[in-house]
Amino acid sequence: MSAFTEYEDFDALGLAHLVERGDVIAEELLEAAIERVEARNPAINAVTMKLYDYGRQAIADGLPDGPFRGVPFLITDLTASIAGVKLTRGSIFFADTPPSPIDSAHVKRLKRAGLVVFGRTNTCELGLSLTCEPQLQGPTRNPWNTEHISGGSSGGAAAAVAARMLPLAHASDGFGSIRAPAACCGLVGLKPTRSRNTFAPILGEGLGGCSTEHAVSLSVRDSAALLDATHGPGAGDPYVAPPSARAYLEETRTAPGRLRIAWTSKAPNGVSIDRECLNLLEQTVQLCAELGHDIEECDPEVDGGDIVPTFLTLAAANTVVNLATHPTKGRSAHEDEVERITWLTAKLGEKTSAPDYVSATQTAHRLGRQMATFHSRWDVLLTPGLASPAVKLGWLDMMMDDVDEYWQRVFRFSPFTVWFNLTGQPAMMLPLGHSHSGLPLAVQLVTPFGDEATLFQLGGQLEAARPWFGRKPVLAE
Repeated sequence: MSAFTEYEDFDALGLAHLVERGDVIAEELLEAAIERVEARNPAINAVTMKLYDYGRQAIADGLPDGPFRGVPFLITDLTASIAGVKLTRGSIFFADTPPSPIDSAHVKRLKRAGLVVFGRTNTCELGLSLTCEPQLQGPTRNPWNTEHISGGSSGGAAAAVAARMLPLAHASDGFGSIRAPAACCGLVGLKPTRSRNTFAPILGEGLGGCSTEHAVSLSVRDSAALLDATHGPGAGDPYVAPPSARAYLEETRTAPGRLRIAWTSKAPNGVSIDRECLNLLEQTVQLCAELGHDIEECDPEVDGGDIVPTFLTLAAANTVVNLATHPTKGRSAHEDEVERITWLTAKLGEKTSAPDYVSATQTAHRLGRQMATFHSRWDVLLTPGLASPAVKLGWLDMMMDDVDEYWQRVFRFSPFTVWFNLTGQPAMMLPLGHSHSGLPLAVQLVTPFGDEATLFQLGGQLEAARPWFGRKPVLAE
């Protein structure tokens, strides 16, 4: 390893502070990150595109004086366009795409924050899973137990951060793809409010308004500071999130006051929840009470049975469109060019009528109105993070032939995440526990549309009360 042996003792803001003081230089941080990728990646397959010289050149050209100046950074190989770099979307069909001609607005903002991009991370094909096992690159393994999934679609990002290759990495979330990997790998995972981060200049929205970009991180404050650096509309965006009252980083240092917190263990699709996940939720409820909050069990009155079917309508139709967007082939994918579930989901999409799609969007909006009514009484909703600890590799197999069984498994594993993609609300996973087998467990915090501030306030308070930074998988020791 490099001379800078304390690299893993800091979160991203901590590393940037060292650079600002002159205690280390950006080159040292990058080489420390590269050494850890080289040493640990063979065991987990998190980083699938190494851009080491790209990162070195960025440092040589001079880094912006942003809040993360000099901090190494990885970007998921799914949504974010990087000028001069390919975007494979985790798919054999898209593996031969030419390098992107431009940086997306989001990537420009990441670079402007001083982050040093030095690779892409593994993802499932077109982001259509909560595990990361693509045929293109092979499975990403959980650093806490390599027989288990790291989550998806941002499973490569989560595995890399959990393995302490870096403290913060780009991720995206269309039905849980930031939060599920964070829960599986013991990280902070925030899905921001719909349109908080722009998809400009390529898209107006992702997955019918369900998708958003942000990150997985080791600390709440890194997530907040990154959102400070990236949020805001892009030119021509079809809609924008409500503005924040002040910097999100400041919110992490602000006591939340006495919050009205509801909690539920009732999955909207009726699936059962593992006892260890329920135990952690109950422990968190007790902790919130000890911290002075008013807390009560209360199941939101929403049309829970509509959540999964509504999402699948949106996802299936969008899959048809996505398979027709190869930049050079000029045609849609053939059956033997994509994974079985991708193909079968697209077939469902071809049967979806325009009225079906409009009806699905209206149902999503109705769910959002129902949750707004709920939050007129409650500041925060707590739910289990997932229905179980990370499942074993192979259970969410995108090469299986039964598309209905596949999607049932997805939402049997993660029944609480897609709910808030449809409503557009911000939601955050916090890694507050571990299973008896040593796998991470999480609790999800949900606040009203546009209210990341309360998430960061409560998240910072819970992090201080039950810190997790010092917990590492054996792979990172």
